Formats: sequence, structure tokens, C-alpha cells
Amino acid sequence: MLFNSAEFIIFFVVLYGLYVVLPHRPQNLLLLAGSYIFYAAWDWRFLSLILISTVIDYYCAHAIDRSDMPRRKKAFLTVSMVSNLGLLGIFKYSNFFVHSMISLLGRFGLEVQPLTLNIILPMGISFYTFQTMSYTIDVYRGQLKPAVNILDFALYVTLFPQLVAGPIERASNLFPQVIRPRKISRYGITHGAYLIFWGYFQKVFIADNIAPLVEKLFEGSAPYNGVHVLLGLYAFALQIYCDFAGYSNIARGLAFCMGFRFMLNFNLPYFATNPSDFWARWHISLSTWLRDYLYIPLGGNRKGTWFTYRNLALTMILGGLWHGAAWNFVLWGIYQGILLIGHRWYRAVRPFVAPAVPWKAAALRVLHTVAFFHLVCLGWLLFRAESLHQIGAMLSALFTGFVWPSQLVLEHLVAAILFFGGLMMVIEWFQFRSSDLYVVLKWPLPVRVAVYLLMFYGLVIFGVQDAQSFIYFQF
Repeated sequence: MLFNSAEFIIFFVVLYGLYVVLPHRPQNLLLLAGSYIFYAAWDWRFLSLILISTVIDYYCAHAIDRSDMPRRKKAFLTVSMVSNLGLLGIFKYSNFFVHSMISLLGRFGLEVQPLTLNIILPMGISFYTFQTMSYTIDVYRGQLKPAVNILDFALYVTLFPQLVAGPIERASNLFPQVIRPRKISRYGITHGAYLIFWGYFQKVFIADNIAPLVEKLFEGSAPYNGVHVLLGLYAFALQIYCDFAGYSNIARGLAFCMGFRFMLNFNLPYFATNPSDFWARWHISLSTWLRDYLYIPLGGNRKGTWFTYRNLALTMILGGLWHGAAWNFVLWGIYQGILLIGHRWYRAVRPFVAPAVPWKAAALRVLHTVAFFHLVCLGWLLFRAESLHQIGAMLSALFTGFVWPSQLVLEHLVAAILFFGGLMMVIEWFQFRSSDLYVVLKWPLPVRVAVYLLMFYGLVIFGVQDAQSFIYFQF
């Protein structure tokens, strides 16, 4: 059941109509039932995996809280981790590792016929697995008390707006909102409606219209034209951002309307000036999860320079693998780790001092932003490529095959990117300048009406009406 489908709109209108007239406890039961229906619309069989994770983590958390012996606490934590990672490994990574081993053995002239499973990747398994794992770990660390009511905990795990593609909510933020009565306010409805509208605009008008340009490039074969590759990467940078941020904005908007407050997942990431800044703005719920539950437990930056570099590399490689069971995601994680390590090393050697003259400081920031955006786009090539061979061919074209195409082709690609992304770029510039993601809501009424009309007509006239899946559903 896609957010951008008529089926979901009907589902939410009916559910919300019941939700606003019910008291707190029936609201929770309604949301739990609605969340299971929402997920079952994809494939009801995979509800069993969510139920298994829910039951195991609920009882493991209580066992950890009741145990007086550190060894017993660690044993129950291990049960939770092995169960969650085991399910994730079987359904997401088993065939990847088997095929990788077959390929490796084949290089040495050994042919094997192992048993492989015809496994379908359950929707959202990476998201809800990390969410339940963080809950158990927080209870183990003494930072959180376990849930008293298993139905409340089940709602925390499955709350439908963020179930399939995040944000990956921490129990410390979301669970108190589950167990306490929520207030539906005018502020929540206005901001929620804006986020939903903005999210649909990003997904249906921008991402879905840009997608064919990206698919045409990556479905093609060598030899590639360097200019086509560069413009294709610009297009994919726009597509993946609007697709994923669009989902997060819709999810946060739906939550706002129901009285919940989800964490911010995207904060103008293409205004980042360096890799640390980027990961503080892009997929924030994942980057902070990796920081708190992987990087810091590995030692963070507490054991010296080389251990810090090692921890950064391991964190980003595993973060890349989280995105998908393929070597291009591993390479993307390695690349992101290299950027973080390189930036940390450079800042240690040459600490940044902003120019005292304001216009020079602004010009330097623009230069850093543009330069780093191109490094991000280079990473998107690794992320989106269909094979290692395609990565090599595209990189070769990008650096050695930079031949200008016909003016008609060039104008078509540039015009498409500017037409579909232009309004968003302008709005985000104002958001960045004001440090306010809701700056549109504070503009004079005539300006707001003009912006809303542009967005509305863009959706109605040019929006892709056939519901297209979200990119991050495959992760």
C-alpha cells in the first residue's frame, strides 16, 4: 500500500476519521490493527516476522530488566541480537554471501552447486529490525524501562507511517508518545498537512518524473558519454533525495496530524560542505543509529587516530551493506568511509578558520558546498550502478570521455532537471537561509498561495499518476 496511491488515501481517511473520535486506548488498538493491515497489504505472510521480532524483544527486554547478574543480562541481549540479525541475515543477505562465495571459488577453478533459497526481501525489514534492536540495547544499558503492555510495544514497532521506510524511531522518543494521550492540535494539523503536501510534491512531481532519465542512463551500455553520466548523476541525486525525503515528509506529516512527533530525517543535505555535515543532514535516523549503536561501541574516537579511522571505516561499510546485499553498496560504504576519514585527517592537519570578511566566508562556503556535492554525486554512481563493470565504464567516461553531446540532448536533460527540481531548489535555499524548514508557512498569504498553486498544478498536470514504489522500499 503506497503512500502515493488512492488505496492508501482511502485507508488513511477512514482510519483518521475513527481516530479523532476515539479515546487514547482505543486509538492505540485502532492504530495497531491499521498498521498490521497496512503491512499485510504488501504480503500478509511477512507479518509473522514482525510478530516474532516484537515478541522476542518484548520478553528479552523484561528479562534483562529483571536480571541481577550481568551475565544473564548479556545472555538475553544476545538472544535478541541473534534473533533479529538472524532473520535479517537469512532474508536479506544469505543468497548474497552464497553467490559471492561461488564467484570466489570459481576464480580458483572450483565449481560448487550449493543450496540457495528463493527468498523475497520482506518490506521494511532493515528499518523495523534496527528499531527493535535499539529498544533492547537501550534497556540493557539502563537508559530505558521495558514496556509494560505488549500491545503498546507492538504499536511502537509497527506504527504504519514509518514502518516501511523510517524514520528509524528510538523508543525514548516514540514510546512515551504511544503510552500517553496525544493531543491533536491546529499546529500539528497545519504543519502535518504542509509536510504531506510537500512530500507528495517531492515524490510524485520531482522524483517520479526524473526516474525515466536515470533509468535510461543506467539501463544503457558502454561506451558512455561523460556529459550524459554527469547529468545522469545530477538527476539521480535529485531523484533519490526527493524520493526518500518525500516519504519521510509524508510519514512525519501523517504523524503530526495524529499527535505524534517523529524525528527529522533530512535537513537540506545538499547544502552540506563536508562528509560529517552531510551525515548530520542525510538519513539522520540511520546515521545517528550507526553512531550510537556501532561507532561508539567500537570505541569511537577514544582510542587514538588509527582506531578512529578503523571505526569510521567499519561503520560506513556496514552502513553501506545495510542498504543492500550487493557489492556496489559495499563500495559505496567504503567510499563514504574514505571521505569521512579524509576530512577528519585534513581538519587535523589544517584546522578550518573562516575568513573574517563576510563575502569571502560566504564565497568559500559556496565553493565547499558545490565541490562536496560533486563528491556526493560520485558516490551515487557507486550506489545506483547495476554492476561493478558498469561502475568502471561510467567512471572511465566521466574522467576520460567527456564529449559534448548534441545541443538538443543537452538542453533536454538540463531543462528537465531544472523544470522538475527548480521550485524545490528555490524553497530549500530560503529554508537554508532562514534555518527554518517551515519558512513557507511564515510567508505572506499571497506568496504562500502562489507557491501552493504551483505545487498543486505541478502535481495535477505533470505528476506521475500511476503510483510508483519508493526507492528505499528495497532496503
